[in-house]
Amino acid sequence: MLFLQISLLAVLLRGGDSEDAFQDQIFRIIETLSLHNRSWTHSWGSAWLGELQIKRWKSNSGGFVSLRPWSNGNFSNKEMKQIEVLLQTLHYEFLHLLHKHASEWMLEYPFEVQKTLGCELHSGEVKLPFWQLAYRGSDLLSFQNNTWVPSPEGGTRAQQMCRLLNQRPVVNKIIEWRTTKTCPRYLLGLLHSGKADLQRQVKPEAWLSTGPNPGPNHLLLVCHVSGFYPKPISVMWMRGEQAQQGSQLSDILPNADGTWYLQVFLDVEATETSGLSCRVTHSSLEGQDIILYLDRPNSKALIILAVMLPLLLLLTGLAFWLKKRWTHCEPPPTLLPLERFQQPRDSKPT
Repeated sequence: MLFLQISLLAVLLRGGDSEDAFQDQIFRIIETLSLHNRSWTHSWGSAWLGELQIKRWKSNSGGFVSLRPWSNGNFSNKEMKQIEVLLQTLHYEFLHLLHKHASEWMLEYPFEVQKTLGCELHSGEVKLPFWQLAYRGSDLLSFQNNTWVPSPEGGTRAQQMCRLLNQRPVVNKIIEWRTTKTCPRYLLGLLHSGKADLQRQVKPEAWLSTGPNPGPNHLLLVCHVSGFYPKPISVMWMRGEQAQQGSQLSDILPNADGTWYLQVFLDVEATETSGLSCRVTHSSLEGQDIILYLDRPNSKALIILAVMLPLLLLLTGLAFWLKKRWTHCEPPPTLLPLERFQQPRDSKPT
């Protein structure tokens, strides 16, 4: 196993700066148990490599559904089935303990418990696996060196739970041995088999708009950034080279194609928009940040102006020439009345 890990690390870390994405990576399985009463329980589960979800948990059967072609890493179907059976067994055993000791541990129905387990690669070194439990969003206890340890914020409840869980040394030894043997190898296999997908770079698209009027003489400016991958990104409203501290970021939301979407808001006075811009920094841009200026005319307007300006100058010149020529021309002679050239019919010729 050690030889395999060293070989995989050599493959993953070869190539210098182009492989920096694999220097730090984390694999996690997250499960949420919602206990409504002793007979009604629901669970949700998912497996993640960094910010990328690769599996989801089928609560009815306890198995995983792969979301990526490489979600099994280098593991065979038989190995994956063994892991699923182990996780399912631990799931039902922990659920039984929660129901049995709910009163003792001061757990009032309905309540939720979150479980997180996994391992991480940090600076090219695979760290030992981790297990963590949380109650209603707060850390409760963790599993370290074959022992359950209470979290400081867990209080008396966490201490009581650890006391009971540590009375099962055989089960804890199996957990420790199995996860220490399996998780690092699985993580390295994921990084190797999913290399092309993990190194995918998709450039973002960005545009500006205004939101609902936040108040009298104020504007809500919105910078939209969509279609980028991977998830880490920096988007900030700027005035010149100074970042605007009033910028408010929305949650980064997923698109249907696996890319991400983000909005950044800025509330400003209507008379204070001069010099504002939205700057987008992302790894796919390779140092060429996207900068959208709020008060800069768009390219379409520039094209129209470039076409119309010469035509306008031509028409202006033609009108000036016609006016000048009309001014220098003499008016036509005045015609005499026709009667002066006609003789009366009854008159005699002289």
